[in-house]
Amino acid sequence: MIAECHKYEEERKEKVMANIEREEKELAKTIIKQVQDSTQELGQEVEEVIRLARFSEGGRRPMKVRIRFQVAVEDIMAGKGKLADDTEHKDIWMKRDMNLEEREKGESAKKLS
Repeated sequence: MIAECHKYEEERKEKVMANIEREEKELAKTIIKQVQDSTQELGQEVEEVIRLARFSEGGRRPMKVRIRFQVAVEDIMAGKGKLADDTEHKDIWMKRDMNLEEREKGESAKKLS
């Protein structure tokens, strides 16, 4: 009986987490649609959405969105200023993640100054 309850609880948690992941991916696609040109379909380029903090009911967490192609990232970042006029998404900040080489270059520049 206890094993069945644990199994049921695990299945329920998996369904909830799958639903949350799907919603987060849809949110990322919605934001990308706000910044893209009308002729582009950059929302299809979302590869993975990673939340960077623990889940809390009703809480907000930063997320990292992995995009398939660098060209799509550049297009998205070029249009991120469009979010300033969007009242629904005014509290969203976009930052480009740096690769190891870019981080090392930035660290060496800080040491020189």
